[in-house]
Amino acid sequence: MTSKFTELAIDCADPGGLARFWCSVLDYEVQDEEDGIVTIGSPQVPDGRNHLGPVPPTLTFAQVPEGRIVKNRLHIDVNPTDLEQDEEVRRLLGLGARHADVGQGDESWVVLADPEGNEFCVLADRCP
Repeated sequence: MTSKFTELAIDCADPGGLARFWCSVLDYEVQDEEDGIVTIGSPQVPDGRNHLGPVPPTLTFAQVPEGRIVKNRLHIDVNPTDLEQDEEVRRLLGLGARHADVGQGDESWVVLADPEGNEFCVLADRCP
């Protein structure tokens, strides 16, 4: 018996705002919203828990009162699907992301932060 990765929970101050940002980044849609918690996921797989095999994980944004003051220990990597890396970075900056410095050097990926400061990487390889 094994487990499968179905959900990533992210603490935040504005679940709705962060969910809208990540829906735009990933072409996801809101699947559930209640009491300070918003869950988004792929429109192609409405319920990954009941689907055999790998599924795109959902992201759940939960409102918490405390502010974050340390570097993320876990982050999301995204791959552009139909744009080059620099074009995708410009698109994400237009959605509200900003460049982030986490001590990276001259790497093939670009580190950005979402509107609440959560770092994520835009990889150079495109994935269809």
